[in-house]
Amino acid sequence: MNTHPMKLVTIICEALAREPLKKLLTEAGAHGYTLFPVEGDGSQGRRTADIQEFANIQVEVIVPPVVAEKLLARLEQEFFAKFAMVAYETDIRVLRREKF
Repeated sequence: MNTHPMKLVTIICEALAREPLKKLLTEAGAHGYTLFPVEGDGSQGRRTADIQEFANIQVEVIVPPVVAEKLLARLEQEFFAKFAMVAYETDIRVLRREKF
């Protein structure tokens, strides 16, 4: 089995950030992503998925380390002041590197 080091970037944010976030992912060099509704409780209070505009989303994207660094830097600079958001990266290893 031949695996390749990559980064999994996870972003949890308010649904209002959906479209600007999707644009940023493309600009940063991501070739795809997974997005789904989530709910929870944290520093911004309880957020349920009852009303779509006020719900939270989670986006996961697998990218090379250089893309993850660029993506996280732009999130911090351009999104954190505007949207309730948490972002983090995880080291992973993938098969089929060409997919990412």
